[in-house]
This record gives sequence, structure tokens and C-alpha cells, in this order.
Amino acid sequence: MKVLFAGSEAVPFASTGGLGDVLGSLPAALKAAYPESDIRVVMPLYGSVSQEYRDGMTRVYETYVKLAWRDQYCGIYQYDKDGVTFYFIDNEYYFKRPSLYGSYDDGERFAFFGKAVLDLMGCLDYFPDVLHANDWQAAASVLYLRTLYSGDERYRRVKAVYTIHNIEYQGVFGTEILGDVFGLPSTVRGIVEYDGDINLTKGAIVCANAVTTVSPKYAEELQGEFYSHGLYHVLRLYRDKLSGIINGIDTKLYDPETDPVIAKNYSARAYSGKRACKEQLQADLGLPVSADVPLVAMISRLAKHKGLDLVRRVIEEYLADNVQFVLLGTGDSEYESYFSYLARRYPDKVRTLLQFNKDLSHRIYAGADIFLMPSQSEPCGLSQMIASRYGAVPVVRETGGLYDTIKPYNEYTNEGNGFTFTNYNAHDMLYTLRYATSIYRDKKRWVSLMRRAMKCDFSWAKSAEGYMALYERL
Repeated sequence: MKVLFAGSEAVPFASTGGLGDVLGSLPAALKAAYPESDIRVVMPLYGSVSQEYRDGMTRVYETYVKLAWRDQYCGIYQYDKDGVTFYFIDNEYYFKRPSLYGSYDDGERFAFFGKAVLDLMGCLDYFPDVLHANDWQAAASVLYLRTLYSGDERYRRVKAVYTIHNIEYQGVFGTEILGDVFGLPSTVRGIVEYDGDINLTKGAIVCANAVTTVSPKYAEELQGEFYSHGLYHVLRLYRDKLSGIINGIDTKLYDPETDPVIAKNYSARAYSGKRACKEQLQADLGLPVSADVPLVAMISRLAKHKGLDLVRRVIEEYLADNVQFVLLGTGDSEYESYFSYLARRYPDKVRTLLQFNKDLSHRIYAGADIFLMPSQSEPCGLSQMIASRYGAVPVVRETGGLYDTIKPYNEYTNEGNGFTFTNYNAHDMLYTLRYATSIYRDKKRWVSLMRRAMKCDFSWAKSAEGYMALYERL
């Protein structure tokens, strides 16, 4: 099986979030599980890619990409990592920018990238069985594959998979640039036009052989008006080719048994080190050190859709109980201000850490008893899986990947790996939190639940199996 991933970012080269994590992990997982497969990735060569990685690259081709009336330079560089070949599309005019996204000409930049992905195949005589494009920045590659390049039998044999990581970002531009920038004839307008604009995500959905998203529940939710950001008509129409495959996490990076930054290593089998991690975290944060007080944590971007309005509504009711609360993250100023106030008001119970700190996040996962994630929407979510691996039992709202990965605790059957609530309601969340704390005080039950959460398989190997099955069906 030959698979070419196309995307705008990948860890460790350049990343702003979950998309980069996926393209940095899934291809390697596929190669590890199916070593006979030929797995490759193509992304832009941003100015922010470090010299360390540039020094390991080889220039394999130079060409010019025709974009409407433009002929733009395109260098193709290669870097091999974990058995996966990474290609980098070089054009400093488009990609040597202060940030990956947010430029006035993003439409043109990623139209060039999409076209370069197709030209790369011809230049290197590499025609994959599957082109797997990710999010709107790579959507043009699917669109070009099925339109401008469809007359070439070599391209017609390539199957296209399009993955929606976050439907909020769709690649919407004015129709006046259809020909002038994208170089597409007016006959294609019906494929890409939606609500009076060019919508690259819509075009990719129409043209792809299969459309995936990052959890089965999110695939279901996208067919409803509330979650789809306007595209539910299209997703309902093409629901037969829509499916959800849950993301994984890097189980080597997130492993309490070997993690070098936590106070003491531990595992589901030998879990006594978790108590030491909690006591160290409490001491480091200046909270009263106590094994009996449940420590609840949130690690999140501070934005409304993360459920922070629910937390703000009832957190002081919860703090009336004998509990501690730690928040790590940055974001909207109103939430930064509120949670800073909360820490001042409850100095013996609350710590608010307005920063992005990976090492500290590991120590919080290791030290927390309960991990709160009450999102209004969550396509997949990684934090609930990381928390589970560290034995911080999740309390989540049943949406997207949270629904698919966290199953509610049943005290009668001793099943489940966390606590869940359905309605987006602050007091439903509060009730669930208090139920979780009541179970925490029953040490025998809690240890059984915690160990079960730690043993859950959230590795990329499971995701790779799902994607390979999809490729083979195509």
C-alpha cells in the first residue's frame, strides 16, 4: 500500500495543534504496523522549520508550479524519519512567514501547496494508491486531483481520502478568485461553491472517495446543524462516504513509567508513585499537601467551547467541598481574569497557571486525581486520553471523541473508565464531579477505576488499523 499524506503541519517540524500531532504520529504508526507499506508525507517548508531539520534534508527536485497565470518556483526537499519519507514544498514567497496561517493570501498559498502536491507525483514518478489530505489547507489537492488532473490515467488511479480535523475552519474565499488564483474553470464552480463562496472543504467532500473525521461521534454530530458550522447539508448528502476514526496519543511520550519530568515513575501495576507525584505537585504549587483531598485539574485552551462557562458557573459551589483545583492554560482574557480571581479568593484550594508549559502539564497529569474536560464540542480530544494514561480519571461531557473514549463508571458492575454527563448544563457537571469525588473517597473502588483507565489502549496502532482497513476498502 502506497499512501501520501498531505497536510499543512506535522510534529516535530512545524505545528500549531492537533493536526500536527496527527501527521507527526499516524504515518509512523502505519509504517510500524505495516512495514511493507510505502508511507510518505508532504507539507510546506516554512521559515520556522529549524536548521537542525534543514541540515538533514536532501533537495530532490526543482520545478515550477502553474497556478492560473502564475509560474511559481517549487523546490522539493526530502527528510526520512521513523521509516516515513517527508517531502517539503519550498517557496519562500508563500511560506517564509511569521506564522503558519492568517495571511491575507492564504487562499493562494494553499492553492499553490495543493497544486504542488499533484505536481510532486509526476516529478518524482510517485503515484500513491491513496492521497490522504487533511483539513482545508490540503483540500485543494483533492479538488485538483479530480478536475485538472483527471485526464491523466496515472492520477485517475489514485484514491482520495479527506479528513476533517476541525469543521470550524473550512477554507472559504470569494468566488472571484476561482479562475484568477485557483486556476479552475467555471465548470468546477458547482463543486466548490457553497453559500455564495468558494468552500474548499465542501469541494474536497464532493471529490474524495472517502471522508473521515477524528472520532465516530464527531462524524455523527457533523450531520447536525449545531456542530457543522453550516456544512451539515453537504455532510448529510455524502454521509455514505463519511466515517470517524479516533485519534491516538504518543504512548512513549506520555508514559508515567518512563516520564523523566514527573516526581516518581509508576504504572497501572505499581501505582504507588502516583501519590508521590501528587504530593510533589501540591508542594510545588503551594497547596496543602494531603493524599485525602481530591485534586481536580484542567489543562486547556481558555475558550468558551471548552466548557469554561460551565466551570465558572458552579466552581465555587464545588470548592465548598474539601477539594483542590488546578488550571493550566492560556486564552480568552475574560477566563484568564476570572480564574486568576478564583485563585486569589481560594488560596488554599485553587491554583491558576496562565502559561503553556509541557513539562508542567506532565506533572499535573501525574499529580491529579480527577481530570475535568466539560467541552461543548470536542472533535477528538487528546487530554482525556493522556490523563487516563497517568491515572487522572476523566470527568467529561459526552461529545465527539470524549464520548468515544470515556465510558461512564458503573459502581454495580465495576465497569467504565471515567465519569460522563450528557447535557451541556453546569449543574449536571457539578453533580458528576461530586459523584466522582464520592467514589474517590472509597479507595478500593477508586484504585480499581484508576488502574482500568491507565490500561486503556489509546495508542496510534489502533488508529492505524482503522485507516489501513479504509485504504484497503478503497
